[in-house]
Amino acid sequence: MHLFSGFQFRDWLLADDPALSRLRMASRVTLTIVLSFAILFAIQMLIVPLPTAAFGLGIVLSIEGGVAVRDKGNSRQLVTRLFGCVASLAVVGIAAGLEDRRFLSDLVFLVVIALASAGRVFGPRGFAIGMFAFTSYFMGAYFQPSLAELPDVAAGPVVAVLVGHMVRAVLLPDDWRRDLLRSLESVRGRINQILFKLATLAGSGHIGEADRQELRQLEDRLKEVVLMAETFIPRPAAGVFDGASNPAAELAIRLFDAHLAAESAIVVSFQSLPPFALVHAVIEADKAELATYEGMAEAIKDEPQGETVRALLWLGEARQQLTQAIGEGQASGFAGIDAVKDTAQPEKIDFSFANPLLRSALQITLASALAMGFGLLLSRERWFWAVLAAFLVFTNTNSRGDTAMKALSRSLGTVFGIAIGLVLATLISGEPDIAIPVAAVCIFLAFYFLQVSYATMTFFISIVLCLVYGMTGVLTLDLLKLRIGETMIGAVAGTAVAFLVFPARTRGALDAALARWFQALDELLIAIGEGKSGFALITLSQKIDACYRDVTVAARPLGSSWSVVTRPGQIRQTLAIFLSCTYWARILAKSSAAPATADDLKKLIASDLALMKDAAPRGSTCFFIERKASRMTGRHLPLSREGARPGLEMIGSALERLYPDADVLPFAAGEAIARSKQG
Repeated sequence: MHLFSGFQFRDWLLADDPALSRLRMASRVTLTIVLSFAILFAIQMLIVPLPTAAFGLGIVLSIEGGVAVRDKGNSRQLVTRLFGCVASLAVVGIAAGLEDRRFLSDLVFLVVIALASAGRVFGPRGFAIGMFAFTSYFMGAYFQPSLAELPDVAAGPVVAVLVGHMVRAVLLPDDWRRDLLRSLESVRGRINQILFKLATLAGSGHIGEADRQELRQLEDRLKEVVLMAETFIPRPAAGVFDGASNPAAELAIRLFDAHLAAESAIVVSFQSLPPFALVHAVIEADKAELATYEGMAEAIKDEPQGETVRALLWLGEARQQLTQAIGEGQASGFAGIDAVKDTAQPEKIDFSFANPLLRSALQITLASALAMGFGLLLSRERWFWAVLAAFLVFTNTNSRGDTAMKALSRSLGTVFGIAIGLVLATLISGEPDIAIPVAAVCIFLAFYFLQVSYATMTFFISIVLCLVYGMTGVLTLDLLKLRIGETMIGAVAGTAVAFLVFPARTRGALDAALARWFQALDELLIAIGEGKSGFALITLSQKIDACYRDVTVAARPLGSSWSVVTRPGQIRQTLAIFLSCTYWARILAKSSAAPATADDLKKLIASDLALMKDAAPRGSTCFFIERKASRMTGRHLPLSREGARPGLEMIGSALERLYPDADVLPFAAGEAIARSKQG
């Protein structure tokens, strides 16, 4: 029997692409572009010649329809697409009407940018319609169709919208039950990756700092897909299940246990690696071998290896329970779980500059104006590329650090994409039968990697543009240099405005994320003090998990290579402390129903709350603390102890490590090593 015999390509794909969400998005965008282009080409050949603008709008709106439309439900999505189509036709008409007044047309473009950006305050629909309007005015001003051509130009947006809806609703539809099943398979796949790493370490008998860092990264990747899977499990309006008899509640418990068991296996393996044969037995679900280790566990229960064996046995059981749930889902499609209607009420919209979305709209407009001005100095015909770059670097960013990273990613992706695209376009010049399939593959890859790497997406899109320029006979080295120059102008303009106008400091975004994390932990500790248990605590611990994810996202720019203050080691170390605390909050939520002495409980809760009261107001300062070298101890994690005490002790230990007073810590920084708090 081979170690990886149960690990198939599908498991790898689902572990790498949770719920196949990236594959589905890339497939939708590519299929929509191909079908829209084919229909427009058929219209051109069989009915009436179409302007180039019709093809340009058809392709661009096919992309926006696949990426920007995020409403829940097919009917809502169709309404958004139709509004977007109307907005597209309106702004293209305006662009065509103002073509002879280029200065006025440029000013109107800025107004469209301002309105499109401000539209994000209306939620997903406002965001999508704004993107339709912006890209359509961009294409209208770029291709400059005449007023007489507008009826023919309208074919592009109309076809793109109708085809996009058909692809999304019929050919590649949303299905939360299918996505739930795939996300559970992704969880199992990432647990397998953890097990394979532990098997490798157990075989070598040694674990180094690089191995610990890799295991933490695998733990973060697991947490990411667990959070996704939790969003697919329908919850009652109150957000808390009434009891475990509910099929959705039972599934939520299995997912929670699998996540916690995998985290525990990682934590205890930092102190004592598991036997290779045990990890192999867990991977292969070898019941006979697992039974042997179950008998051994009791004999070595007071040793570190005993805790490791228990943790692996727990993970094996939780993994089997998860596999059983996956099997039930494959057989029944989770028919026993009822969908929950969306009863969320729209929030009141804040139209003041206290709303970060409106501040961002002003930033985007100013950055676009700067890009337009300097772009015009470089080229009267191609300055649109600068505005496009300035507009897009603000999309899905939370701080000026995020914006700077995105601007850098767009610039690098453009430079390297054009370099490769120039070579490809030259090699297959005059061979559209080769160039078109290659362009389609690059489009697919661009949107497959969109959620992972903005630079990679830009890289492949730049290759596509080079191929298009080559097929249309306008590819020149000067044109490509101009595109790079205009992109650089837009990226610099966006970064400058992000740092100078309403700057959302990276530390400010991190402070806000940390405040939410501390608040969530505070709610959990108070709930335990009030005697709550079961799903109420599990829900609160899941909230802490979600807040931890926000902390990692907000902290990412601090450790990047471009940052003025680059402390990747300290950033990772501090994130490891928050990860440890988040893990123990989950342990606490699971075990707090077990009996505990009331006085002990109150003391530990009061101690942890006091540590939080001290740490929370300092915000992100903990990420810039110099922590002295640490030494390991022989103490081990009492995972098998019942009650809330171990979790409360370890949360306190983690919080103390944020601002250590001692020169030498009695535990390894970034590791969850238990303190001996007796009495």
